[in-house]
Amino acid sequence: MSGDVWVVVPAAGRGVRFGGDIPKQYLQAAGRPLIEHALRALLAHPRVRGAVVALAPDDARWPGWKMLMDKPVLRCVGGDQRADSVLAALGALPASAGDDTLVLVHDAARPNVHAQDLDALIAAADASGQGALLAAPVRDTLKRADAHGAVAATQPRQGLWRALTPQAARRGLLTRALREARDAGVQVTDEAMALERLGLHPRLVEGREDNLKVTTPADLAVVEFLLQQRTPGASA
Repeated sequence: MSGDVWVVVPAAGRGVRFGGDIPKQYLQAAGRPLIEHALRALLAHPRVRGAVVALAPDDARWPGWKMLMDKPVLRCVGGDQRADSVLAALGALPASAGDDTLVLVHDAARPNVHAQDLDALIAAADASGQGALLAAPVRDTLKRADAHGAVAATQPRQGLWRALTPQAARRGLLTRALREARDAGVQVTDEAMALERLGLHPRLVEGREDNLKVTTPADLAVVEFLLQQRTPGASA
């Protein structure tokens, strides 16, 4: 299956875990805010038609982009939870994006997504009617802690994956999945979880380990290094 692809970026969060006064999507790395790196990487893909960014209602830091990479960037007001923002952005897609339009949902603070991963994700989503997501197999030994912070057990890692973004699904299907989760009072932490509630099995697409989400100051330092390797002189 082919056709246009739209990007949805939920960016209404405050970045509480990171700390500081600046929402983490606006932190600078290699000369640009994280959200700009993410948008440029996504919009550079030839199948992507444009993006919708869900913002906090009082967001004064949004640069006001209407175009990036010669493609439209739309905005809408997001919600308190990720799923609320994604639903708002799905509703803000243009009328030309029908229920069968493939939508990629991507974290605003995950700036180092690569074109090869987007190619693989879109191909998998085209081939599957149940959605797809970038993910990475768990390679470390996993420990379960007890209430005192000691090891309670070692968990088998076979078959376990870390969910990354983008996550992909058809607009109509994802809208239905998120609405049904909301109406059931279930707080889904990613789009795949909402699809799973419908009995679907989104396709796991192995992505690069350096597709990092900035959550801590240490993450920001690593991401800045990675971005500088991709675009030498970007911080000048």
